[in-house]
Amino acid sequence: MKTQQKTPQENRQTAQEKHDIRPGQSLELLKELHILTRDGKMNQDSRRKLKQVYHLYQFIEPLLQDVLAAHSDVSLIDHGAGKSYLGFILYDLFFKTLPGNSHIYGIETRDELVQKSRELAARLAFPRMSFLNLSVADSIQSKELPEQIDVVTALHACNTATDDAIEFALKKQAKHIVLVPCCQAEVAAVLKKNKAKDLASPLTEIWRHPLHTREFGSQVTNVLRCLQLEAHGYQVTVTELVGWEHSMKNELIVATYKNLPKKRSSERLEEVLSTLGLGEMRGRFFSPQVMADLAATE
Repeated sequence: MKTQQKTPQENRQTAQEKHDIRPGQSLELLKELHILTRDGKMNQDSRRKLKQVYHLYQFIEPLLQDVLAAHSDVSLIDHGAGKSYLGFILYDLFFKTLPGNSHIYGIETRDELVQKSRELAARLAFPRMSFLNLSVADSIQSKELPEQIDVVTALHACNTATDDAIEFALKKQAKHIVLVPCCQAEVAAVLKKNKAKDLASPLTEIWRHPLHTREFGSQVTNVLRCLQLEAHGYQVTVTELVGWEHSMKNELIVATYKNLPKKRSSERLEEVLSTLGLGEMRGRFFSPQVMADLAATE
């Protein structure tokens, strides 16, 4: 008995059902990102990667909708984009059907990844994607980017790159900021350096041992980031990014500008820096007044 061959549409539907691929998702994109093999198969690692990106999309999509409710276009910057998995998925699921000039920008320091992303965007006919070979810090002053950006993401941008992304978002007046911090070492280094002179305080027992210095430094870094965002009028939510099972860096910070009262958070930010002997880090974790003072000297 002759077996009836499936149509391309039926094959697509089968692949989507088998791998829980979202309706409308480009299978060609998933193949280019090596989430699907050329024959439409998926291994455990790529299935986990797709699940991770989709899970993050669930957090970001409402933010994009919020921007569109206010005006017709939406702009998004992805800092430390890497291979731009997130950017391409966002474009495929959300941006490609939008009219107007909505745009995604990927910022990445590795030129070979920037070039590959540009080539992939061209092959898939994703015209409103741009990729720039810049550090996060350099992107703050780059003339290649718009004066204002609606949504800023920074996923696993190592150490101070996350703080640079926050500074970028503040200067670009971003409505929404999405951060998955990674490799916070700078605060721990300052705690370690000042440990000897601060040992008179019982609080230093929290970071007396090297392992505790590292872990406490990481925790304090994210606390300072949240206070800094709140000091600039943002409403901040901190949660676990459930689904990123392979990573210990599982903290998700989402900030939305609400023009909230800033005074108390600014005072608390200053108090934490002073209490923990981190005064020298005021240039990285700053209140609006510090930001205004810095702008005045530029």
